Amino acid sequence: MSIVTRTGDDGTTGLMFNRRVSKSHPQVEAYGTVDELNAALGLARAAAHQPPLHGQLLGIQKDLVTVMGELATLPEDLPRYLKDGFPVLTPDMVAKLDAMARDIEAQNISFKNWATPGANATSAALDLARTVCRRAERRVCALRESGRLENAQMTIYLNRLSDVLWLLARWAESHETPVSVK
Repeated sequence: MSIVTRTGDDGTTGLMFNRRVSKSHPQVEAYGTVDELNAALGLARAAAHQPPLHGQLLGIQKDLVTVMGELATLPEDLPRYLKDGFPVLTPDMVAKLDAMARDIEAQNISFKNWATPGANATSAALDLARTVCRRAERRVCALRESGRLENAQMTIYLNRLSDVLWLLARWAESHETPVSVK
């Protein structure tokens, strides 16, 4: 099967269960932004030199696949989505981020004032991912406010994830080689 299907040439794309919507549909915008976040986290993971960071970021990326699947499902199709065994975002996934934040903060990460991204490649990639995460959060909030998304855990998860990414970027600043300026 080719990736070139031509089905989107008319400006539409497919959601779960073969539902066609405009590529500008709010749900497409939301899961597309989460997809962008996932790619930014992949960049951060590729840049990281510290093995623990690789595993943490990969776990988050796997959670984001769950987020995208749920966002790619119209509200009226959610019962079928659940019946077919697809996962949804849960409070346990948020709890993992809470635990990660506590662990990072316990390491006495130091920061003063506002952080300026770019101390090293890893922290810069994490800060980029954090800003994409905040945009995804805004897109998901718009879906919730319009009644197109019931799962309140989605906004909590993205809010918590942006905090964790900020903390991880500060952690990377103190554990990775700084960028040299000449």
